[in-house]
Amino acid sequence: HCLAVRAVCQREIDCDRGNGYSWKITLLRNYWKSKVKQEWLSGKYSNIPSQLSLPEKSMYPMDVDTWGEILEAELER
Repeated sequence: HCLAVRAVCQREIDCDRGNGYSWKITLLRNYWKSKVKQEWLSGKYSNIPSQLSLPEKSMYPMDVDTWGEILEAELER
């Protein structure tokens, strides 16, 4: 699980590990973020008609760099 999460959230994982968090805590801090981020990056929410069409778990607190990655992926589509 840790490697799968790191594949999507490498910057976040490396930062947490650099700050001394254990792998268990790092995984707990980033697991759902990686799921939501992967869905956004894969284009799952690219052509939604309104925010009401988004599934309940489509949002997660993410930093500006993560949203920047998602925006860049959208602009490339």
